[in-house]
Amino acid sequence: MKEYPRKLRINTQLQRELAELIADGLTDPRLAGVTITEVDVAPDLRNATVRVGSLGSDAELQDSVRALGGAAPLLRKGLGARLRLRYVPQLHFRVDTRIREADRLTRLIRDAVGADSDHARQRDED
Repeated sequence: MKEYPRKLRINTQLQRELAELIADGLTDPRLAGVTITEVDVAPDLRNATVRVGSLGSDAELQDSVRALGGAAPLLRKGLGARLRLRYVPQLHFRVDTRIREADRLTRLIRDAVGADSDHARQRDED
């Protein structure tokens, strides 16, 4: 499906504003370390899927998504005050594990490079 420039601008602006609203306006401890990784607004601009990631465990991430779901009306009100849109989209929060997977892959690569350099150093000593 073709992405339109307006939709892309709204996605980016929603992501930025939501991140600020969560950081500044919500004091729930379950939201510590939460990152808004992606926002995808529907073509009619009535609904938005918000992907949320963190480096915590799966259970902590699920709790964070539940907390954000409960705070959705407050977040929509904040978005309405900040944005000039005819309709503020309904927010649907979803778990995004890409951050955790990227961190895991980085650790695996770092460990493999370290093991390879250790192996090369041992080979040179022999």
